[in-house]
Amino acid sequence: MRSKITVIGAGFVGSTLVQRLAERDYADIVMFDIVPNMPQGKALDMLQAGPVLGYDSLITGTNEYADTVNSDIVVITSGLPRKPGMSRDDLVKKNQEIIAQVTEQVVKYSPNCIIIMVTNPLDAMAQLALSVSGFPRDRIIGMAGVLDTARFRTFIAQELNVSVRDVQAYVLGGHGDTMLPLSRMCTVAGVPIVQLIPAERIEQIVQRTRDGGAEIVKLLGTGSAYFAPSVSVLQMVDSILLDKKMIMPCTVYLQGEYGINNLFIGVPAKLGAKGLEQIIEIELSEHERTLLQKSADAVRELVKVMGI
Repeated sequence: MRSKITVIGAGFVGSTLVQRLAERDYADIVMFDIVPNMPQGKALDMLQAGPVLGYDSLITGTNEYADTVNSDIVVITSGLPRKPGMSRDDLVKKNQEIIAQVTEQVVKYSPNCIIIMVTNPLDAMAQLALSVSGFPRDRIIGMAGVLDTARFRTFIAQELNVSVRDVQAYVLGGHGDTMLPLSRMCTVAGVPIVQLIPAERIEQIVQRTRDGGAEIVKLLGTGSAYFAPSVSVLQMVDSILLDKKMIMPCTVYLQGEYGINNLFIGVPAKLGAKGLEQIIEIELSEHERTLLQKSADAVRELVKVMGI
């Protein structure tokens, strides 16, 4: 029997992800949205791309949660996107009600699924999903660090005019202005970037990484990034569905790791068939620990705003 993946939200991120998943050809996909006929139309269009690209994935568009029943993985992208001048944090109250309702329906129809949260403010929404669902922490994971790290690696590769494949990096912390790109541990073909790029320039690249989403929002005028976010989720789904056990930075629920308790925050994690299979603790400097704690404090404030 083929695996089943549901994507909640058929907007730019959701629909782009569905197309990428279909091209993987390892699962059938349900695309849910509350807008009548819209997910059905997009699904039919994607289905008709199958003969050209050679995939047999069944893509179903729906406005009914019942069609998502018994999904193995559910990706939640629904909610309001950022607008120019709006921070991810501004979205917290607006999206809290949406995500709470979505999570209730996901749990009702797919009680054994793994949830990947994409909706912003991402760390807080993952915390909300955990609270509403009652799932163990290994079955709720947020997509943040994969995207932020991809942005960091892109900027480093551009700076040095090298292949992005040779750039290895981690971005930890909350998915927002307080994220922590670990420049000390970033390497190019094994060579630390501190040996290749002046410290002042590295700090500029770090700041651009923190502002990566806002930069795209400003350029687009309406809406936010969706190509890079969708493939970031795809990498997570690959690791879970195919049990690859890849280690990547994700938003996960910490219970003492990194000195942080009962909070979702971005750290390196091993993803496999069970979802979150291991949290990797990197030895951080005192300064880095301080910055990570500052990021955690910012996420905790959002959680308090939600009252959970």
